[in-house]
Amino acid sequence: MIIAVGVIFVLRLAMLQIFSNKYKELAERQALRNITVYPARGLVYDRHGELLVYNDVVYDLMVVPRLVHDLDTGYFCRAVGITRQEFVAYMDRARSYSPYVASPFMKQIKKDDYARWQNRLYKFNGFYVQNRTLRVYPRPIAAHVLGYVGEVDESEIAKNPKMQMGDYVGKSGIEKTYEDLLCGKKGRRVVHVDVHSREIGSYEHGLYDTVPVAGENLYSTIDADLQEYAEMLMANKRGCVVAIEPSTGEILALVSAPSYDPNLLVGRVRGANYLDLLHNISKPLYNRALQGQYPPGSIFKVAQAMIALDLGVIRPETGFVCDKSLVGCHNHPSARSVQEAIKMSCNPYFYQVYRRVIQSGKYKNIYKDSQYGLTVWREYMLRMGFGRSLDLDLPNVKGGRIPDTAYYNRCYGKERWAFSTIYSNSIGQGEVEVVPIQMANLAAIVANRGYYYIPHVVKFYGDDSTRIEKYYVKQETGIDPQYFDIAAKGMYDVVHGAGGTGHRADVPGVAVCGKTGTAENYGNDHSVFISFAPMENPQIALAVYVENAQGGGGAWAAPISGLIIEKYLKGEVERKDFEKKYMEVNPCQSLPLTKRVKKVRKRR
Repeated sequence: MIIAVGVIFVLRLAMLQIFSNKYKELAERQALRNITVYPARGLVYDRHGELLVYNDVVYDLMVVPRLVHDLDTGYFCRAVGITRQEFVAYMDRARSYSPYVASPFMKQIKKDDYARWQNRLYKFNGFYVQNRTLRVYPRPIAAHVLGYVGEVDESEIAKNPKMQMGDYVGKSGIEKTYEDLLCGKKGRRVVHVDVHSREIGSYEHGLYDTVPVAGENLYSTIDADLQEYAEMLMANKRGCVVAIEPSTGEILALVSAPSYDPNLLVGRVRGANYLDLLHNISKPLYNRALQGQYPPGSIFKVAQAMIALDLGVIRPETGFVCDKSLVGCHNHPSARSVQEAIKMSCNPYFYQVYRRVIQSGKYKNIYKDSQYGLTVWREYMLRMGFGRSLDLDLPNVKGGRIPDTAYYNRCYGKERWAFSTIYSNSIGQGEVEVVPIQMANLAAIVANRGYYYIPHVVKFYGDDSTRIEKYYVKQETGIDPQYFDIAAKGMYDVVHGAGGTGHRADVPGVAVCGKTGTAENYGNDHSVFISFAPMENPQIALAVYVENAQGGGGAWAAPISGLIIEKYLKGEVERKDFEKKYMEVNPCQSLPLTKRVKKVRKRR
């Protein structure tokens, strides 16, 4: 019996010490600590090299629940500045993750807070501190472009096994789009710890340590001064501004108003601030420039004219009577050419233009003819960047809507609709919807006389200035450039000519080309304006939307466009009284808006 018992003990000891790693791993967990070394996230600069985003050091208080014992909870809570209820919640969260593996107990503790109790940390068994970095925004601008960083959730961890609880990733803006470049590569330190959870040295002289690799730096296309100025102009309004350099497609400024200080979504206060922003009735988290889908209004007439000219259904000198029995219009002489029609924004003129495009006489059957015409028209619109999401380097970009034959067949039935059903599209109303980035791109197309580059917010990345090639490929519309010269002259007359509708966009000494629009919506209509300048060798193209601002595009969006152009081309605004007026005024109708206003206005 003694021999049998001895054999059993020997076999059991052999199992535990030779064939099983269970107790070895348990001992290592108590004697060794694997510390994740987070890399510095890549920095973000503006187009002139000004720093827009950098990193600051913060600390995560980590906990291994299995090692927490003999803890004076009250003393601990007073030391680190939390309540008893918070302590219980944090510990429950850590235990649910793992009793044996370290996880964050308190996150993103600032240096000043950590300094108050770091000397007492050795008294708290199972707790230690881990360094990490926090994003800092020296200028509180461009929140919708830069985006923010947040902790990974369960769904993100499930998709990427390399992620773990406590990791942070980009949640919006270029932080999200360029996450793989910005995040870098994590390192690791393996250290010995004593019974009080204090580090006592590196394990195996650092044999198993790895060095973190910092993320790549991004060099953006944003002009920080112009971005800040545009945000100041839109500070007390709802709407958006998109400014593009036509020759490159680089976005100079992208503003969605109201905006917010990106520093609000950093650190331990992020959660509370995010909820405040989320429930704000003005929707500051909503990126109107990329996600707002609006009726384009009269600015769409420029695209209509280019398609009709290229198809040959009108000529540059084609004129139409301003027949208000067809569609409402403001008082002006009848347009005798395409250039005059753009200048005066004549609704009946573009009614006739669109009718010739849709009902070109290809088929005797009016319904088949309209289906053919709509298909041709839509193909042109897609080539100009409408009806699809532009592939820029920001997330969640909407595509708007350019209706096709299938859309109208669903609405009215096959061969039960024709031009007379869809004529509202002619003046930028009806079923057409566009996104402001698309309208800024249209201005860039006219500025370039028929082509564009995909809009983007990053010029290059890394020390070797690596660029993203797809943003340097010319996108042709297939429309003869000579027709865009006509559009440019008409848009010049909108701002500078007698009878033009956009005189308030005028900048002394600059040849500004623009087009006003009024987009129907709930409550008061939106004020819309697209522009570019100078007329020859354009350096900036713009789209400005001011929501629910009574008075049309010439009243509000046009002067804001003029001020932004002046700021960019001249470096400063000389018209201080004019600037003050449009910076301080708030023409937007108060929220909430609940009534849909159905009407045909005199659109300008």
